[in-house]
Amino acid sequence: MLGPVVFRAVPLLLCDRILLSLLAKWGPSMVPLGVTGARGLLSVGGISPLSSSTVAAVSILPPLYLLVGPWLGDPPLLVSSAAWSWWLAIYGAVGFSWLLWGILAEGQSTKESQKEEDKATLWKMLRLFGPDKLYLSGAFLFLILAVIGETFLPYYTGRVIDILGTKYDAEAFSTAIFLLSAMGGSSCSSSPGWSSGLTYFSSLVRQDLAFFQEVKTGALASRLSKDTTMMSNSVPLNTNVFLRTLIKTLGLYGFMIGLSWRLTLLMLIETPLMMVVQKVYNARRQVGIMEAIQDSVAHSEEVVHEVISSMETVHSFATEEKESQATEASLEDTCRLKNQRVLERIVYILVVRVIQLSMKLILLYCGYQQIRTGLMTGGNLVSSILYQTNVGRCVQALIYTYGDALSNVGAAEKVFEYLDREPSVRTEGMLSKESLCGHVSFQNVSFCYPSRPEIQVLKNVSFELRPGNSCVALLEHFYEPQSGEVLLDGVPVGKYEHKYLHRQVALVGQEPVLFSGSIRENITYGLQGCSEEDVSRAAGEADALGFIRELEGGFDVGEKGGQLSIGQKQRLAIARALIRDPKVLVLDEAMSALDPESDTAVSAGHPRGGWEGTLAGVVQGC
Repeated sequence: MLGPVVFRAVPLLLCDRILLSLLAKWGPSMVPLGVTGARGLLSVGGISPLSSSTVAAVSILPPLYLLVGPWLGDPPLLVSSAAWSWWLAIYGAVGFSWLLWGILAEGQSTKESQKEEDKATLWKMLRLFGPDKLYLSGAFLFLILAVIGETFLPYYTGRVIDILGTKYDAEAFSTAIFLLSAMGGSSCSSSPGWSSGLTYFSSLVRQDLAFFQEVKTGALASRLSKDTTMMSNSVPLNTNVFLRTLIKTLGLYGFMIGLSWRLTLLMLIETPLMMVVQKVYNARRQVGIMEAIQDSVAHSEEVVHEVISSMETVHSFATEEKESQATEASLEDTCRLKNQRVLERIVYILVVRVIQLSMKLILLYCGYQQIRTGLMTGGNLVSSILYQTNVGRCVQALIYTYGDALSNVGAAEKVFEYLDREPSVRTEGMLSKESLCGHVSFQNVSFCYPSRPEIQVLKNVSFELRPGNSCVALLEHFYEPQSGEVLLDGVPVGKYEHKYLHRQVALVGQEPVLFSGSIRENITYGLQGCSEEDVSRAAGEADALGFIRELEGGFDVGEKGGQLSIGQKQRLAIARALIRDPKVLVLDEAMSALDPESDTAVSAGHPRGGWEGTLAGVVQGC
């Protein structure tokens, strides 16, 4: 790519030299800097759009011109009368920036798509602020007031020094001190939060069962507890800091130009250097470390969650030491990545401090020269140095907050991937019949689980409620068959309204799940307005009243019904199904853990008088 760059640059620079000679009498001596012609050179050259690296390279040329200028002699009044040393310096700088443009522009096109995706994710994160517009407006107002106060601090500090260094003026000194104190007390901040965790969880509960077979529970829990928290903390904080710092930077540069435009141009040397350092650090932090840390933390929590939820199996096979070693290896990987992040942070801070210290030395030297020549006062020099320190911090903060936002894109992308995911099983049916007979039929149904697409568990199956476990999942509309139809009263199950379908078709599994809460809350799960009579009747039909009354300490159960036996859980699950008065009741090995007396009692309790529906009992191995 450098060949075409040089080929275009040489004739354009020669043409520029001729035009400048012809227009010399109308152009000031600063025209040779090529500020006006730079845009034309770049656009004619057909180079890709302006990049931050190119801006950094070009912006360093004016301060370099000020540094080199004294050694080149007095600047020419007219371009045509310029010495060869000036022409060499001017066009050397322009040619160097043009060549550097070509080098830095290489490879930019390969990154454009990723940058666009990152920006799209950032906008998605910002759009979640919608409900907090009023609070954000108030926060932005106070933010501007705080920035105005902070911007005046260095100026009035210099005023105090000038007053003390000359003939003492009590009134002027008191005014400067008062304004300095008033401006120092005007800082305020606001950081409203938003409900990303609730949005994420609401999206998860709407997903189909195939999604939960593909993604581990521990990883989903980690995204909910870690990633959404990081998003909700990062976005308001970074937005606050970015806006505040941007306004402050513009104000600081305005004051600096008023104090000394020469020192201001000299201070611009720091900006491109800080941009390059921060860009390298952000690239490492965004692409490499942060995303790897998030994945490692999710994996560690997945391992821990899996072991803790299966402690009985772990103890029964005496694999405590093995699981501890596996968890230790996972945590060590996370620790290694975090240590690497800290090390890179240390190197980054060291480079930044060296740049800032070097700039202070240059400013002190040049400011001293201007004080000797009477171009500025000592107070103005102190104010300029204070402004330089603040500007350096502001530029660093601007680039850092942008990079920090991008570093959280890795976590946000996975969260938004789940938020934007459309379930493969639609629950958009609207049919709700007043009466349902419970007639179930399968017509030429073929099906394979999404997690095992190579294994076809059903192939062209047609029957009138001939139960099997896969058939139960299709009847409950947990999955969509690859071919054929599952009908309920002659209507495809997907046509029924979601809640209506699961009130009419009740499933009791072999290993039912109970939630932490009272016995009544578990029996009426998903229903509202159930009377105590309905709850007692359903519990009695499931032969659960006896052990419920014998529970010590009230009606609360532990995590997932940890205080109950498997048989007691099954009886509560049966009661949870019976209270809905379903038209189709599917017992999928639901009474496998019941004793003969309870089995007989449950079987006798349903169907009861007046109930009309379909009762399907699924028995494995039959």
